[in-house]
Amino acid sequence: MITINFITLFPERIESYFCDGLQKKAIEKGIFNIRVVYLRDFSLDKFGRVDDTIYGGGPGMLLKIEPIERALESLGESKGIVCLMSASGKVYNQEMANYLQSMDRNITLISGYFEGVDYRVVENFVDMELSLGEFVLSCGDLAALCIADSVVRLIPGFMGEAASLEDESHNVKGLLEYPQYTRPSKYKGWLVPEILLSGNHKEIKNWKENNKRRL
Repeated sequence: MITINFITLFPERIESYFCDGLQKKAIEKGIFNIRVVYLRDFSLDKFGRVDDTIYGGGPGMLLKIEPIERALESLGESKGIVCLMSASGKVYNQEMANYLQSMDRNITLISGYFEGVDYRVVENFVDMELSLGEFVLSCGDLAALCIADSVVRLIPGFMGEAASLEDESHNVKGLLEYPQYTRPSKYKGWLVPEILLSGNHKEIKNWKENNKRRL
């Protein structure tokens, strides 16, 4: 069973996400597990500080190397693949989600804060530096949760129907999912495409293939 480890300054943000829905059910069924590591528990400072000013000057603060190393050491061999959430990281995509899930190993997600982390963390402890896109978040917890969710939903048994994954957007490179509709078939004069109401499965399949949207 894969365990997703989160190294964070805000454990409640992480824990709350897994308190209901498919995530909670999957954990209860033993499909995956989470472990939340509170970074301040590993501070060498009696005040629990984990950040400091930047050598050479510059605005903001950096996460220190020692608390992160100690947090990782607390996980031992169970840390698996270590990923840092960083605006400087490689932009994450579905192909990377598939790769992480296929590895069948634990994953540790380190949330970045402030101006980031001491670069020696990246050089010595991190396997992958990941970003959600070309924009900056106020903290790495959102990114960590997005990446965790994209991986665990690929684990067999997480989704109610395995077929739900087959036609999803981004599963075929360069293509998004086709448009989908539900009742009522007519609303304010806006109609569902007639072919989808026909019951002709072959024609419906062709329509779906022909109407996949491109990136």
